[in-house]
Amino acid sequence: MSFDPLSKIIGLEGYATDTNGIGGVLKSRTTDFRVEEISTPLHLDPRGRFTVARITLTNWETNRFCTNLARILSIPRNRIFFAGTKDKRAVTQQLFVIDANQNKVSQVEMPDVEIEILGRTHQKIGFGNHRGNRFTIVARGCSHSDGTPMTEQEAMAEVERIKAKLDQNVGKDLFPNWIGPQRFGSGRPVTAEVGRHIIADRWEDAVMTYLSMKGITENTDVENFRKFIRENGPIEEALEIIPKWLGFEKRMLEQIIRQPDDWVAAIKKLPNNLQLMTIHALQSIVFNKSLNARISADLPISVPVAGDLVGRIDEKGQLDAGSCIVVE
Repeated sequence: MSFDPLSKIIGLEGYATDTNGIGGVLKSRTTDFRVEEISTPLHLDPRGRFTVARITLTNWETNRFCTNLARILSIPRNRIFFAGTKDKRAVTQQLFVIDANQNKVSQVEMPDVEIEILGRTHQKIGFGNHRGNRFTIVARGCSHSDGTPMTEQEAMAEVERIKAKLDQNVGKDLFPNWIGPQRFGSGRPVTAEVGRHIIADRWEDAVMTYLSMKGITENTDVENFRKFIRENGPIEEALEIIPKWLGFEKRMLEQIIRQPDDWVAAIKKLPNNLQLMTIHALQSIVFNKSLNARISADLPISVPVAGDLVGRIDEKGQLDAGSCIVVE
């Protein structure tokens, strides 16, 4: 069984069933992929400092949206809080907590952005508030293994067969929740590689990887910029050819030019959530590989066995690391 290069990099090298699947294409249209974030409730208070808004984005990368919103509101980027980073090519809905006047937020107009003001709060929101996502996904062009088109009825029948096989292989109503390409960078799985350098205290390597690592699918202008960095280093001339949409890379590059060798300061030019995601992405590769190994070894995915590390889930739905023990 062969796997594409991206799948191998991020640890997606196995299946839970031997079924053929339904083929098809995801995200053929932006509206084919809808994400509704599930987060912990916020306590609204009319005297609260922060504005709470439910915001629907169409084809917006979360961090880029926050950067633009901060500019419109004339506030620092780090005064906009949210729980999770969402897919760009999608219609996404999630809560944002914004350190700005409620009326000012309600007057913001941006293309493909819908803002619903919910009220005010004293609370911020962050990764710890994230509970999950509710997806509505359309797969187009479903086909049999020989390439012939499937009808909708045939596709749904195959889905039911896959579910039955999953019930048989991993347990009734269970699903191996592998972590997909978005966590790592779909066209350039760079986040985990940066995280690998950060945990080893190799900050220069982390910066150079983020700036110059080759992508699997990037356009010519971006490829040329990254090649220039690899061959010449982060020098001022690189600013002349950097594509304008590489905002994070530009800020990192400008920082290194201002303060050569201060690689930590350059990494800190990334938004806080993206800095954290580099570590989460590395953890996610470990998770994907561990899950695949567990299924391949015919071990249960929902029942602990000897050698597993188990712990208590707190009232926020997070693992209480201090309670973890090894199963004997």
